[in-house]
Amino acid sequence: MTFAAFMRTVRLGFKSLLLHKLRALLTTLGVLFGVSSVIAMLAIGEGASEEAQQQIRELGSQNVILRGVKPPDDVASAQTTRVMVYGLTRADLKRCEDSFPWVTRAVPVKQLQQEVRLGERAGNPRVLATIPEWIEVTGRILSEGRFLSAADEAATANVCVVGYEVARWLSPFDSLLDKNLKIGADYFRVVGVMLPRVPLGSDPGQPGIEVTGEVLIPLSTGSRWFGEMQVKIRAGSREMEQVELHEIVLEVDTPENVPVAAAAAREMLARNHTQKDYELVVPLELLAKAEETKRIFSIVLGSIAGISLLVGGIGIMNVMLATVTERTREIGIRRALGAKKRHVMMQFLVECVVLAVGGGLAGIALGLLIPVMVERYADMRTIVTPAAPLLAFGISVATGLIFGLYPAWRAASLDPVEALRHE
Repeated sequence: MTFAAFMRTVRLGFKSLLLHKLRALLTTLGVLFGVSSVIAMLAIGEGASEEAQQQIRELGSQNVILRGVKPPDDVASAQTTRVMVYGLTRADLKRCEDSFPWVTRAVPVKQLQQEVRLGERAGNPRVLATIPEWIEVTGRILSEGRFLSAADEAATANVCVVGYEVARWLSPFDSLLDKNLKIGADYFRVVGVMLPRVPLGSDPGQPGIEVTGEVLIPLSTGSRWFGEMQVKIRAGSREMEQVELHEIVLEVDTPENVPVAAAAAREMLARNHTQKDYELVVPLELLAKAEETKRIFSIVLGSIAGISLLVGGIGIMNVMLATVTERTREIGIRRALGAKKRHVMMQFLVECVVLAVGGGLAGIALGLLIPVMVERYADMRTIVTPAAPLLAFGISVATGLIFGLYPAWRAASLDPVEALRHE
């Protein structure tokens, strides 16, 4: 078939579809919604996956994080003393520094249950006592001022660095730099403010607290003013806990050594802790799992959305079969005038592809609009990759071809004499 003959067939297909505009429009809706759902669902899934991976990257891909956790209630109730002792110890920190050759730095963190107040505004963010290397290991960035220094640690200085969320809550219109915050019963001068970070799913939420984020003070200052004993008063009861360290962040020299360091840390903790009062977080392992989950999630969402395209394809086939029946006499006249089977088949295939392409293009426009609306009104991150519209459009064209083959073949297979007799 020459190009001129092909274009004539395309024009004839368009004219045939325009004779039944409403039917053609309704037929394309199945493909339209199928294509838009593929793009939108892949964009939502990609955005959710990227946000989860960003949270993991915030922890540092070359870090191994050891955390002290409160043992189960049955273990806690079995203790005879009124003071519950659990979590990581300074001996654990020393073992990590001395025994693991892959660890370049080990940063201890102690969490304090203290109120933070500036004037009439107060909140209960995470108050962390740590050393100056914390900001380098975690990759956090300062927006103003400086971080804790070795001089602050040596002098047991009453200084602090606050997170963006805390600064915005306590002083929404003015800078917190050089102001004095009351942490517990003591005053601390603010020397720096950090930029915000993506909230981590591992950050425990506390009911009744208006502000999240961190306030960091020198480890020596935290030990001096607040000690290791913490008293929690809840609903008239009092709990006393003794925890030396709540967290140890190990920075590993290369990503290849992260699994080795994690395995060594697990073995060390298992040998030196009689109860399960610790956990390990390995961001590199979590990142690999998140990427695998993303792949599975995309396949599942794409498959679910692809069902809509399948329904659209069935709709095209159904309409085209009805069209073949309606136009049986027309097909007979064309065959009698010299049209061959391939000409008839091409005409009906062109009509199917036109329906699929029209629905696919409209579906791409709607599919690109839905993620924008989701981000704006549902406050969910979405990411439209270039592959998603191309994939959806390619599937829609393939749907038109596949589901149009049988109606086109049936039309081409009609006997010309019988078709001319059809009323």
